Amino acid sequence: MSDDNGWCGSRANIRHELLARWLPLPSLRIESCFTMMKAAMNKRILAVAVALAFAVPLNAQTISAKAREIHNSAIVIDTHADTPQRFLDENYDIGSTDPKDLGHISLDKAKAGNLGAEFFSIWVEPETNQGHFARHTLDLIDSVYEQATRHSDRMMMAFSVADIERAHREHKLAALLGIEGGHSIENDVHVLRDFYRLGARYMTLSWSNTNEWADSSGDIDNPKIEHHNGLTEGGKQIVLEMNRLGMLVDISHVADKTFYDALAVTKAPLIASHSSARALTNHPRNMTDDMLRAIAKNGGVVQVNFFNAFIDENYRKADEAQAKDRDAAVKAYTDQLKAAGKTVTYLDADRIEREWAAKIPRPPLKSLIDHIDYIAKVAGVDHVGLGSDFDGVSGATPAGIDSAADLPKITQALVDRGYSASDIRKILGGNVLRVFREAERVSREMEAGK
Repeated sequence: MSDDNGWCGSRANIRHELLARWLPLPSLRIESCFTMMKAAMNKRILAVAVALAFAVPLNAQTISAKAREIHNSAIVIDTHADTPQRFLDENYDIGSTDPKDLGHISLDKAKAGNLGAEFFSIWVEPETNQGHFARHTLDLIDSVYEQATRHSDRMMMAFSVADIERAHREHKLAALLGIEGGHSIENDVHVLRDFYRLGARYMTLSWSNTNEWADSSGDIDNPKIEHHNGLTEGGKQIVLEMNRLGMLVDISHVADKTFYDALAVTKAPLIASHSSARALTNHPRNMTDDMLRAIAKNGGVVQVNFFNAFIDENYRKADEAQAKDRDAAVKAYTDQLKAAGKTVTYLDADRIEREWAAKIPRPPLKSLIDHIDYIAKVAGVDHVGLGSDFDGVSGATPAGIDSAADLPKITQALVDRGYSASDIRKILGGNVLRVFREAERVSREMEAGK
């Protein structure tokens, strides 16, 4: 796609807003005020224990000393959380200590689960944001920066492998940005570059909607949608520009042909930021065995999604069976809000979707671990990681995974299956760090070869 593909004169305004909004954060070097509870704390004070329940896993005693040691020695990285929707629409504060909050991510929950780095999803709902995808992308990016500024003693923006490692040394949560859906750039490579300058370190080529240059798995069977048989030539140029910038190319959500087109053109390893194995759960959002082997050959990584419909076939079928009625209930509720003159947000639909998700029994943690184990066997243990989709699945995560505080349970399950400490650390974050580092190297090489 040509650099001159614009927005009928609006590009200059958007780019002006991009530059006007972006003010580099000051160095976040304030010493952390988060301290461990004193060992001598009186355990008989039940009220305190209850108040802190979400900060310490409820069944912490089920995590062995071995698993705890492995987990705490790792840089744990999750590559997909939709919490920015809460920041923006709900005015949610990541420093919240509300024990009744049902969200997956808070600073206390991250600390309890030793979550070291989170890629916050910058997702723009395409139907309700027609005509201003890029502007809403900016709003979401800004919401993450605001959280990092507000909690600079416990959280920092991160833009590189070195930043993630520095955050780990300083005992802070590294906050990274991933744009979920190529429609956010509004067909303009200049905007892609500006989003990179603002901190976006991956972009999902498509969301569930096919855009002007990449087919999506979400509507690939819809005859009313104009498709491209994968990536257009312009889409292939977008992939190469992402390589040059050092932005990870994310192929979650894309149609199978789009995946193979991206694989053929990319000069850097690919990531699937939040996908699972199709052989175990037959959903088009998941990856076939051939795709798993191909991404391994490419040197990339598949970050396993925690969403119940992507990790458990029985849940997927039950979810599919009630989808029509659920969608009708969501539409009726949102239509009611619109009739009352209210602005409809993602969280409005989420409230109804949570009610419907609760009608289906949660699958066991084993379902999630089965996907990690399967991908490790098919693609290799160097090519699997964690891409939870926290705060983006209407609470539909497997039993025992209620928030980031529960991440040590995954480590325990991997220990129970005989995984070595070194391999577990790869799965928890080492693999995606390797891929990120390689993307940085490819970027330097491409820049040097200009």
